[in-house]
Parts: sequence; structure tokens; C-alpha cells
Amino acid sequence: MLYTDTIAAVATPVGEGGVGIVRLSGGDALTIARRIFRPRRGGEQYQPQLLRYGKIVDEQGQSIDEALAVYFKAPHSYTREDVVEVHCHGGALPLRRTLELALHAGARLAEPGEFTLRAFLNGRIDLAQAEATLDLIQARTQTGLQLALDQLGGGLSRQVQAARDELIGALAYLTALVDFPEDDVPEQEVLRPLRTALAQTERLYRGAEQGMLYRYGARAVLVGRPNAGKSSLLNALLQVERAIVTPVAGTTRDTLEETANLHGVPVVLIDTAGITETDDPVERIGVERSRRALATADIVLLVVDQSAPLTAEDLAIAALTHGRPTVLVGNKADQPSQLDPQPLLAAHPTLQAHVVTSAATGTGLAELGETVAHTLLGHSDLTGETLVTNPRHREALYRSVEHLRSAVAALEAGIPIDLVAVDVTAAVQALGEVTGETVGEDLLATIFSRFCIGK
Repeated sequence: MLYTDTIAAVATPVGEGGVGIVRLSGGDALTIARRIFRPRRGGEQYQPQLLRYGKIVDEQGQSIDEALAVYFKAPHSYTREDVVEVHCHGGALPLRRTLELALHAGARLAEPGEFTLRAFLNGRIDLAQAEATLDLIQARTQTGLQLALDQLGGGLSRQVQAARDELIGALAYLTALVDFPEDDVPEQEVLRPLRTALAQTERLYRGAEQGMLYRYGARAVLVGRPNAGKSSLLNALLQVERAIVTPVAGTTRDTLEETANLHGVPVVLIDTAGITETDDPVERIGVERSRRALATADIVLLVVDQSAPLTAEDLAIAALTHGRPTVLVGNKADQPSQLDPQPLLAAHPTLQAHVVTSAATGTGLAELGETVAHTLLGHSDLTGETLVTNPRHREALYRSVEHLRSAVAALEAGIPIDLVAVDVTAAVQALGEVTGETVGEDLLATIFSRFCIGK
């Protein structure tokens, strides 16, 4: 898959802004830029990486917009091709007209992700780094951003490549033994590099669950009886008045979703109608939606009123959360406590923790956020580890681990080396899929189709 034409696209989001960028990449990028951009002074000579002031002009020489243009000479550009970026005013019309002029002058409209695809194909970045570009754009927390930056800088690629290098040396030896059994092939250690690569890939695979949480987040459902303080708790965790709160029980009639950053994990908090028996048809619909929200929860915040005794209704609602990780939240801690939580704590098989909070004063909110995050992350600390955040990478690592376990077991059991070589070959192939060394055009098309046009 090689590209010889020049592509163009708007590289900034749709909408109005101070600046919008039209990006060109390819052998004719500078030629096309000269046709549509007229520098105020200095002629048509472009010094790489130097912004020039001028105007966008149409075929008749009529001015379209004031702009800046910068030229990146291959291979010192994002795509390793000649690249020109034209910085216009960020309105829809000047950007559209500038792009139309570039297309009319010989460029082709870029496909989604095609600039990053060319960067990959031209060897500037590997496939894991290319996918990290999208993660960086879509990061929702500082932790997610740091993970994307680490992957963009090659952190994951270096570890995958280290494991792959161990295997390639061993595979070369095994292949020589299989293909040239009559030759005197110098003896080489095989089990040690296989075990080393297995340990490396297992460590990366173990971190995938945490990494996926940091990237995609989780769903936390707040449930409880009416007037337990669920909506107040939601507002307090979000630090914004998102849900309507009144002293009247049953104010919340529907589910309400908002995302909070809880210790680096993006968590969708789902406020629900109080679960209770009711004759009100609207409230009954809200209760049914609360029950359905429970079915999609990764974790449940079971909210009870700390200022009132535990009721049969509380126990009945708690029974609905059995089977899902649950945090008991004793809310309204700013009022005198009348709650004895022991019957509920003793009866709940999947209860993870008990946190006392006050949505009114902020008491316990930091502890609650930390408890939710730690429960979701499995209470494990992988600080400093490279965390896999991509489902495709996790699946490839899983296959590599399985094949390496099989290869190690086969060697230890004295199984013929040609069968061992099959598993080692499959493990090398799977690791190569992470960095793009063994990947087909169909998979590339699928990966880059998720990008926006202009990236």
C-alpha cells in the first residue's frame, strides 16, 4: 500500500474558532500551496518550518482570506512527506473555500486517518503509536492522557519489540533444526528466551484490564430508596448542580448520566429514581429504568440514609445489587446517625466497602471516589507499568501468551521441536500485530477508519 498523490483536508474541528488549519501532504504539497497562497513578501521561496504571512487567493487572484502558511520538508514532517499547513480564520466558509481551492489545484480529499496512516507506512511511527494518536485526542482524564503519551512515545512498542526479539532468535534456531536436520547446527538455549518473552507478554496482558478502564471508563449506578440523597451525591461528585434536588421524595423520575474523573478513571455516574413501590405511573416507569440501569453497571453505589434506621426497603434494594461489585454509601453524615448497617453488610455477598459521606459538607467524597476507582481497578497498583489500553492489543497479547505457554510446556515435555516452532511462530506473528510488522491492509483500513478526516 503506497501513496504517490497529494492529499488535503481540514485538520481542525468543525465549528467557529480563531484559527482553522488546512493540511496538505504529498509530493505536490508545496506546488499546490503556491497556487492558492500568496505571501505578502519574499516571493515563492519557502524556508522549512517558518510561518509566512499572506492571503489565500482563488483562480482569478481574488483574495479569500488572510492566512499563515508553513512548509515541512520531507522527511521532517508528520507524514515524512512534504507537508504544508495553511492557517486560516476558523470559520466554516474560509476553511471550505481554502480546501476547495487546494482540491481544484490538484490535491485529493484525504480519507479518515490518512495522514497518520502515511506516517505509519513511511516508518515515522509504528501501528501502536498511530493508534495512540487517537487515544491522545479522546483522553478524558489526565491519567488517560499520560498513558496515551507513553504509548505515542513508544513505551508499549519497545516492550513488545523486546519480547519479539527474544522469540525471533529462538525461532531462527528452531527453524534451522527443522529445515536442516542433517547439518551440524550449533546448540543454542531456547527455553530461557521463551520464558523471558512469556513473562514480558504476561505482564503487559495483566495490565490491560486497568488500561482499558483508564481509556474507556466504567458505569457506576447510584441506587437507593427515595430521598436517600442520590442526586445530591451525584452533584457533589461532579462538583456541579446537574441533578434537581428538593426535599420532596421522588424528585428524580428518570436516569441521569454524567462522567466524573475519579482518581484518573472516567466513571459515568448514573443517578436513578428511588426504587420503591408506587401507584404513580410516571414514577413506576422511573423505577423500572433504575432496575434496567443496574443491569449495565460495572459497580453499584448503594445509597442509604445515615440519619435514619435501616428499613426493609433498603434491604430489598440491596438484594437487587447482589452479584455486582457494590459500595455501601451512608449519606447525610452531617446529621445525627441512626443507621446500623450490620444487617446489610452481613447479607450482601459482593459488598466491597462501606463509606460514610455528606453531600452537603463534602465529608467522605474523596474517600468514596478513591474506593470506587480502587474497586474497579481490582485494588492492584501498577504504577509505573506500561498499561495496554487498546482491545486489539489485548487480544493479540492474549494469543501470544497462550502460544508461548504452549511452547514452553512442549519443550519441557520433550515434544518434537517442529511443533514447538509452530507455537513460537504464532506468538511472533501476534506480537507483530501490535506494532504493525505483521498486519494486513484490511486491518489497517479498519483501524484508521475510526480517525477523523484531517488526522
